[in-house]
Amino acid sequence: MNENIFRFSAIAIFLIGAGISTYHRRKADRETGEKISPKSEGLPIMVALRVFGLSLWLGVLAYMINPAWMAWSQVDLPLWVRWTGLGFGLLAILFSYWVFRNLGNNVSPSVATRKEHQLVTSGPYRWIRHPLYTMGMVSYFSFAMLSANWMIALLSLAVFVVLNIRLPQEEAGLIEKFGDEYREYMQRTGRFLPRLG
Repeated sequence: MNENIFRFSAIAIFLIGAGISTYHRRKADRETGEKISPKSEGLPIMVALRVFGLSLWLGVLAYMINPAWMAWSQVDLPLWVRWTGLGFGLLAILFSYWVFRNLGNNVSPSVATRKEHQLVTSGPYRWIRHPLYTMGMVSYFSFAMLSANWMIALLSLAVFVVLNIRLPQEEAGLIEKFGDEYREYMQRTGRFLPRLG
């Protein structure tokens, strides 16, 4: 009985989150008339992100379709941890809407910026430079907790590591585009969490 609650919760979080992301990304492509290629981040990063990301989503999808398919990597977590995963998933949905709403047409599938890209410093961007990554990681780890699955947790961590390796390249592009304005922005914001003090 409990497994179905967690499974259906994962399905709902996945569908709502994917809907928000897809809507805003397509809207940005349509309204700017630009389709940005992921190749701009370089072949090694592009391949690593696709391999780990696809593996992660296949694991999550397998769990959502039939939890028994992922039973080989399931761990016995206390129920409160799994309920916490549901809470994180709901938080990720709300945060996702807030992030995409403030990011507008500046959303990009890679490190490349759009021609008319603007520096967004409102909403969550007031405190965090990369809240889209923060939201993604909260979402990924919520799936790991909901499914009580070490493989999903490990793949989530791998995606996070690759994104961290890619991040200096993304920030270098933003410095190139916005110059001192972005450097000053970096001084007052945290990468993934608000800067303390």
